[in-house]
Amino acid sequence: MVMKVGLIDVDGHNYPNLPLMKISAWHKAQGDHVEWYQPLFSGHMDRVYMSKVFSFSPDYEYCIDADEIIRGGTGYAISLRGGHEEYDKTKDLPLSDEIEHIYPDYELYGITDTAYGFLTRGCPRGCSFCHVKAKEGQCSHKVADLSEFWRGQENIELLDPNLLACKDCHELLDQLIDSGAKVNFSQGLDIRLMTKEKAEKISKIPIKAIHFAWDRYEDKDIVIPKFKEFRAVSKIRNKDLQVYCLVGDKERKLLDSDLERIYWLRENGYAPYVMIYDKEHLPKKHELLRLQRWVNNRFIFWKTSRFEEYTG
Repeated sequence: MVMKVGLIDVDGHNYPNLPLMKISAWHKAQGDHVEWYQPLFSGHMDRVYMSKVFSFSPDYEYCIDADEIIRGGTGYAISLRGGHEEYDKTKDLPLSDEIEHIYPDYELYGITDTAYGFLTRGCPRGCSFCHVKAKEGQCSHKVADLSEFWRGQENIELLDPNLLACKDCHELLDQLIDSGAKVNFSQGLDIRLMTKEKAEKISKIPIKAIHFAWDRYEDKDIVIPKFKEFRAVSKIRNKDLQVYCLVGDKERKLLDSDLERIYWLRENGYAPYVMIYDKEHLPKKHELLRLQRWVNNRFIFWKTSRFEEYTG
C-alpha cells in the first residue's frame, strides 16, 4: 500500500536536515508519496516525521492530521535541568541502518551542487558542553565512504565531529582529495591531533572553509604550536581558516583569556568565530553578545583592532 508521508523540519529550512533527506529517499524508494507537511493543504497523512536539531528551536505549534507522528533529533533529546543540559538518548530516535546509509534526497531542499554527510561519528574528548559523547560514543570511527552521499557535486559539507581522531582519517582525506570538490569542514577539526602528514593532505583539498576549535584557554600550550605548524604548511586564505571559540561556559562573563584567544588567532592568520554556551539565557545586552557581534561580523572585526574600540 502506498503511504502518504509528511515531513516537518522543526528548525526551519535555513540548513538542510540530513535525516529528513534520508527518510524521504527511503520512502520514495518504496513508492510512497512524500511532501512537506502543511496543515492547511496536506490533508490526512499516514505518517509524519518531525526532526529537530537545536534545543532552542520552538516546537511545531500546529495540529497534525496523521495516523502516526514520529519525533526525533538532538533538539528533542536535550533538556535543561538545574542549570545544566541533559541528553536523553531515548528521545533522539536513530535511523535504521537501511535509512542511515541511503543516498539523501537532495531534491527535497532543491539542492543541486552540494553534498552533505558524515564520514565519521564519535569523539574521544567527551567535553562537558558537547553531546557527541552521549549521542555517538567516545571513539571516532568511520561510518561511510564519501560515495555514500556524494556523486560529483561541486561542494561537500562535512558534518563529522572529530574526523582527525579516526584511525581511517588518512584514507578519508584521500577520498576528499580525489573528489576534487570544494570542502567545508563545518565542525571544528581537532587541531591538537594535527600532524604534518594530515596538514599536507588537507592542503591538497580545495577548501571552501575549514573550522578548527579552541574552546579551552588552558590548552594554549598544545594548540598554539599546532596552529603555527599548520599555518606553515597550509596556503589556505585567512578568512577560510576559521576557529570556533567557546565563551561563557563556566563563567557568564567576558574573561581576559577570551580576548587573548581572539587576538592571538587574528595575529597569526586565523579568523576566530565566537560561540556562546547557553546563549539563549543571556540578557539581551550582555557583554558576551557584544563580543560575538564584533568578532563574527568580519567587516567590522578586521577593521577594529581591539574590542574596546568597538564598545567605546
